[in-house]
Amino acid sequence: MKNIIKTAESVAIGHPDKICDQISDAILDECLRQDPNSRVAIETMGGHGRIYIVGEITSQAKVDYPKIALKVYQDCGYSDQIEINCSISQQSSEISQGVDKGGAGDQGIMIGYACNETLEFMPSEVILARKLTRAMGKRDGKSQVTLKNGKIIKIVTSVCGDYPLELIKELEEMGIKWGDKRWFKNPSGDWSIGGFRADTGLTGRKIIVDNYGPNVAVGGGCFSGKDPTKVDRSGAYMARRIAVDLLKKWQAEKVLVRLAYVIGVAEPVMATAEIEKNKKLKIINRINDYNLTPQGIIEFLDLKKPIYLETSRHGHFGNNFKWDR
Repeated sequence: MKNIIKTAESVAIGHPDKICDQISDAILDECLRQDPNSRVAIETMGGHGRIYIVGEITSQAKVDYPKIALKVYQDCGYSDQIEINCSISQQSSEISQGVDKGGAGDQGIMIGYACNETLEFMPSEVILARKLTRAMGKRDGKSQVTLKNGKIIKIVTSVCGDYPLELIKELEEMGIKWGDKRWFKNPSGDWSIGGFRADTGLTGRKIIVDNYGPNVAVGGGCFSGKDPTKVDRSGAYMARRIAVDLLKKWQAEKVLVRLAYVIGVAEPVMATAEIEKNKKLKIINRINDYNLTPQGIIEFLDLKKPIYLETSRHGHFGNNFKWDR
């Protein structure tokens, strides 16, 4: 096919939504560090001088939630004073009864994807957009990359404050120099007020950025702040691992994996794969080579460790996590 145009965006770690993702996952990590069997479902909202942390935690861990939130906030490049409020209870007993017997923590559909476009087995436009926001460092910012037949035709970078030298170098490596007409640099004008001083943020609001970009379906559930008994996180990680395995096994162009679960039930009600190779599609209607129960996934991917803060910074896939290789 000719004239294929694809676009993806990414956000810097100081973006309001990404700050919230990182706070939620930093709290999860601390709970798992002290108690690997912690049940965690944390949401963070921030904006205009305040951070709100709410959710359910059942754990033996003793966690200073405001201290963790403040450290993450400062690690994202901010030094202003901020008020932190917490409202946290235990997991509902009606939910936990299904999880206690090995069932899924919720219903849902999980998507796994892999392609041969990049070394990371990710779409090219996603990898390029991420490179730009990584280069922005600790600040608020966004990027967007549009490709036509794999070549850059438009780039957007919106950066709070001065443009970092690392970003300029990254753009030059992509063949984009200062003044290039393909590059929209702060298209709404220069800005110096970012983060929670300018906007609100919320855990899980960057689902497409966290996954594979807008050209690949997502299941709908966000990842950050959830322990691995929540299959919308662990199931998505496992679906990605299966997609990568099948891509390598079949030497395919792309693989799409779908899993679906019922709350309180261990085995998925759907586990399918679509393998595209040489413009032909192979369908697997039942994936049988893996233990796809929540406990099986947790053990296979070693998910009870404090590994999640890093996933919330620059995307959950394509960053050499265990489910990426």
